[in-house]
Amino acid sequence: MLKWIENNIASIIVLLVVAAVISLIVVKIISDKRRGKSSCSCGCGGCALKDSCHAKEKEYISVNID
Repeated sequence: MLKWIENNIASIIVLLVVAAVISLIVVKIISDKRRGKSSCSCGCGGCALKDSCHAKEKEYISVNID
């Protein structure tokens, strides 16, 4: 087992680095989603799907305004 680890240490390190980067990306996406940030970071004004992304927020706001 130790011989296998010694022979593949470079691949193991690369795998761990890639897994860490992917984990950080997923955490960032989830964090942004919870904060209501856009995934494309260009705003919702010109987006064709703006009504489907923020439908719940608009209902909540309209209920509070009325």
